[in-house]
Amino acid sequence: MKLLEHEAKEIFRAFGMPMPPGGVARTPEEAKKRAEEVGKPVVVKAQVLAGKRGKAGGVKFADTPDEAASHAKEILAMRINDLPVEAVLIEEKLDIQQEIYAGVTVDRNERKYVMIGSGAGGMSIEELAEESPEKIIKRHVDPSLGFQPWEAREMAIAMGFKGKAINRLGSFFMRLWNIVSKYDVELSEINPLILTKDGRFLAADARLNIDDNALFRHKDIIERIQRAPTEQNERELKATAEGMAYVELDGDIACICNGAGLTMATLDVVNLYGGKASTFLDLGGGSDKERVEKGIEIALMYDKVKAILVNIMGGITRCDDVANGIISARDDKGIDVPMVIRMVGTNEKEGQEILTKAGIPFMKTMEEAASKVVELVKEAA
Repeated sequence: MKLLEHEAKEIFRAFGMPMPPGGVARTPEEAKKRAEEVGKPVVVKAQVLAGKRGKAGGVKFADTPDEAASHAKEILAMRINDLPVEAVLIEEKLDIQQEIYAGVTVDRNERKYVMIGSGAGGMSIEELAEESPEKIIKRHVDPSLGFQPWEAREMAIAMGFKGKAINRLGSFFMRLWNIVSKYDVELSEINPLILTKDGRFLAADARLNIDDNALFRHKDIIERIQRAPTEQNERELKATAEGMAYVELDGDIACICNGAGLTMATLDVVNLYGGKASTFLDLGGGSDKERVEKGIEIALMYDKVKAILVNIMGGITRCDDVANGIISARDDKGIDVPMVIRMVGTNEKEGQEILTKAGIPFMKTMEEAASKVVELVKEAA
């Protein structure tokens, strides 16, 4: 379960973690009131379970309460990553000397938690790892001992801090670890953790993901947040309702398959031939005509899709049913992007005959299909 920033900060505050003064608002009038309570220039931040809020226009600065209300009105009308913004967080605008990254997650290879810190915060840890890996400091946590204060101070020193800042930053890492260990956290981040010009460390952001399997131990959190613990957009909700596995990616080729392994392999082969997938859509076993049609319909709802690759391994799923579903989708939905089909297995020949009569070409191998769909996308560019 992923918590919104203001929900995570409630927990952070209970553990004594310093953060900017402010509060949550769900209307422009509340935003104005929160800004008046702060009494200084503020930042207005969209509360939504989506990354890159700033780039989407979901983070704005305001010098006056009226300006904060105006920004809140604009942000509350937005959708970020197709998710509605139902609240904003109003906090004091900080006088920043340095942005820092602090986080903890599970290293499944080591089967341990790993504490992560960097003196170069404000950007995603993935980008930082790629561009400047030497700036990332990691410490694996001994599961029998937990994270120790001396390890926290070691991390602060390795991140380039000196003097009193070592203990102050070390205490941040210890508080973060205490939260993680109490609430069965899978991932927590403070990015950025701010060092102000007057020497204070403040959590300017907060991310907290709790292991779903441990929620029975933390019913107080579910009761406190009073909302459905979901970050799914309309397309994801529809796929979930249909029992399909659906993941959106950054490419432009929708991959529709049956079976998670086949879908992953299809994504890899598309990438091998120079393309990028927009959609991981696993129809599941026993996919009939209606399910195939529904899967194509959901995939086409994503505006990044420029082509569709259907790759089916027929077992319980019959290829003739799949073919009929593809034809129905084409005729009913008015599909205006190219489709490439590859089907093998049960009733393979019957399915191929149906596609041939309908004028829909098919490929014999996954490699041919991936190469063809990438070629069609490039031709249309």
